[in-house]
Amino acid sequence: MQTIAVIDYGASNLRSVSKALSYVADKKTRIMLSDKADEILVADKIVFPGQGAMGQCMNNLSAKGLDDVLKECVRSKPFLGICLGLQSLLEESEEDKGTLGLGIISGKVKKFTTDARDDEGNVFKIPHMGWNSVVQEKNHALWRGIDSGERFYFVHSYYVEPAEKQDIAASCSYVVDFTAAVARDNLFATQFHPEKSQQAGLDLLSNFLHWEP
Repeated sequence: MQTIAVIDYGASNLRSVSKALSYVADKKTRIMLSDKADEILVADKIVFPGQGAMGQCMNNLSAKGLDDVLKECVRSKPFLGICLGLQSLLEESEEDKGTLGLGIISGKVKKFTTDARDDEGNVFKIPHMGWNSVVQEKNHALWRGIDSGERFYFVHSYYVEPAEKQDIAASCSYVVDFTAAVARDNLFATQFHPEKSQQAGLDLLSNFLHWEP
């Protein structure tokens, strides 16, 4: 029996992530929503989802003593970050007048320009919300059965800009070309929401449950 710990730090989409993981899990997999360090540290795999403001996220993680727990888990377990769970992995964010992240991935989180226009002169709506094509930048086990260019669901006003190109697993275009996923060793994290992305998202979550980096 493998145990998947979904990190509970007060984010708003935890239940939908847990429900999607349970949908693709077999009888040998247990999905556990937890904010307890001892439970998280003994889990086999970690899912770090999130939605909302990065400053509040980092405050909640620190208050629960989970910031150091997550750093330890990234070093030792298969780890999936989703949306804010990706942004929080970087060194710092422009959000909330500057917020320090976990510093696991070198780079910054930047805000979309609010006055950018498309080729027809229309102002891009911020947040970037809805379906968009994700171009795979390198092969990875979590892309198994998923075509490059597949559409996934996004909701975000900030985007990550990794310092190291080799960390970029996928890209997307909205206002600018931005990083849609990162991957390094046992870490994979997405800006899009696989739990809201219908079959392609379920395939990615299933691939994570079977991933043995």
